Amino acid sequence: MDPLEDVLALLDTRSHLSSSLVAGGRWALNFEAPAGVKFNAVRRGACSLEVEGEREAIALAAGDCYLLTQPRRFTLRSDPGAFAVDAEHVFSRAEGGVARAGDGSDEVLLVGGRFSFGDRARSLLLEGLPAVVHVPAGTAGADTLQWALAQIDQELRRGEMASALVAEHLAVVMLVHVLRVHLAREPHAVSGWLAGLTDPAVAAALTSMHRRPEHRWTVAELAETGAVSRSTLAARFKDMVGCGPLDYLTRWRVELASRHLREDTGTIATIAHAVGYGSESALSTAFKRVTGSSPRDYRAAFRQPRGG
Repeated sequence: MDPLEDVLALLDTRSHLSSSLVAGGRWALNFEAPAGVKFNAVRRGACSLEVEGEREAIALAAGDCYLLTQPRRFTLRSDPGAFAVDAEHVFSRAEGGVARAGDGSDEVLLVGGRFSFGDRARSLLLEGLPAVVHVPAGTAGADTLQWALAQIDQELRRGEMASALVAEHLAVVMLVHVLRVHLAREPHAVSGWLAGLTDPAVAAALTSMHRRPEHRWTVAELAETGAVSRSTLAARFKDMVGCGPLDYLTRWRVELASRHLREDTGTIATIAHAVGYGSESALSTAFKRVTGSSPRDYRAAFRQPRGG
């Protein structure tokens, strides 16, 4: 697996599609801060997006899409002077999977939803992204997004067997393509391991560690995978990812161990060997350094009954 595929799988990435929005005339909707990552795509017409904390509105045209990666309130509107109403009220009255705003005409059509992730998503994926990722229709690679969006629209309109499931999987495909486009277009607008994917030598080292996390990697071996010197890899890795290669490897092994602790009943010693540690104590030391908790305490806390 490559690093992006690996992380998205580890985070148990899922999409949740919402009702489409049809609007016309003058209109504006206020949205509460979403859980997870919000996405919208403009299939027809134009509007503007205003996000809490961002200084300027973003003009959205047909074919554009965006991700809102942080829990911030936002507003979609036809023009700056349009009075905004509560989006929840509008969507609660949706019929046939379509919510309507404005004068009831269909000048503007948006499809959207959100992505949810498993534990630790913010530190692994979201902290490396800007608050808003906007992909205009004319951006290189946006044609693949348009294909995915057209397929999602088709599945939802036809309503055939398992259409909702197919549409939700297509939305995850769309997420991957948005991240690809953003990394190619603005490599300096991301940080952490995502930034490392834009550097060939660093990306080669990341890929090697993700493919064989249990291997006892050295910086020299990782440098060979990217055809650079040890010192060059160490410097570039630290500059782009924010830590050294072996520190990153430790953190990734801890993430893998965390998943094992959440999902299976294997002994901690078995989990330690599976992720590259020679003993339970070695994993425990690394795990506590990264998470502040021991593997046993982490497993116990995660499996405690929740709720009242």
